[in-house]
Amino acid sequence: MSKASSEFMQECDGAPRLNEMFEFFSATAAGSSGAPEVPPIADQRLMQHDAGLLKFAEKHRTLWGHFDPHFFSSIPYVLEEEIRRGEALLEYGKSKRRSRSPVGCYVLGGAEGTLARTLGTIAGGEFLTLSCSPNKENEASFLRYGRPRFSSFFHGPFHRLTSEFLSNDSILMPLNGKFDIILEDTTFQMYSPNRSAQIGFVKQYLRDDGILLFVEKFRHHDTEEYVRRELQKDFGYKARYFTPDEIAQKNKVILERMNLNEVTIEAMAAALGEHFAHACITWNSGNFYAIAAGNDAENLVELVGRMCEPCIPHEYNYESLPSALPGFSIDLPPFRQVKRDP
Repeated sequence: MSKASSEFMQECDGAPRLNEMFEFFSATAAGSSGAPEVPPIADQRLMQHDAGLLKFAEKHRTLWGHFDPHFFSSIPYVLEEEIRRGEALLEYGKSKRRSRSPVGCYVLGGAEGTLARTLGTIAGGEFLTLSCSPNKENEASFLRYGRPRFSSFFHGPFHRLTSEFLSNDSILMPLNGKFDIILEDTTFQMYSPNRSAQIGFVKQYLRDDGILLFVEKFRHHDTEEYVRRELQKDFGYKARYFTPDEIAQKNKVILERMNLNEVTIEAMAAALGEHFAHACITWNSGNFYAIAAGNDAENLVELVGRMCEPCIPHEYNYESLPSALPGFSIDLPPFRQVKRDP
């Protein structure tokens, strides 16, 4: 069994994601509600002329399930960020395969597992991936294009994944129960603000030199600034895809409850400091941030160096990136520039 205290397991079992939010996610994953008025499309102007980004975006789009359109329409430019991150992971994986093959990637919270499956498909077996979700409808979407050769799916919440599952899964067996990359994709904020215990649980599946990635929505010490960024998200971006009533309904059903489980960047930094020596911010969109952490500075620097500059309009980005997380010190390379039309 996975190592976790009974208190932590009970906390997760009683979390909003598995209780009052569960039906919302099931209905959205089934495609019966939550779909945007128009489907989101990756803005190629933000990644123009970059063959790697465009190739990843093309394959990624062919694997979307029912939940993907809702998610990509809900957070400003998170679709472009998923493409940017995925392309960087592929490039990072090429360097890791010189010393280790295959490379393992686990995405928890990625709904139907589109990112993980795209990585496995493009890499052709040199990347083995795992996705998980407590909603059966996401597993159905994961399998809608046929059973993947290089990607597996765990039907259950992240805290119910076990070493036994990993050791018995035919696709993941070569990884020996450990991953080079683990991505927490807007999951912890649906459970509790207990980041230290959540990180500690997931870290047991990470290699010693592995990297743990996070995409989360964070509280802001300035409440007015937090609200301003929320209004920008809702009326500058989400209004392209959802009606005012739909936006208000989701705020009531999901976001008001989820906000109680958000933490500040400073609190996240403190929690990461209990587990890792290095951590940095690699993306920002309003109140959403992407963070990378690990104990191997060389690996972290290499992954950041593989990332192109964020594919997001400047008005949604409030940070000078990449940057070390508060309390951490690491010498980061600049992002790779993407040639764009004026």
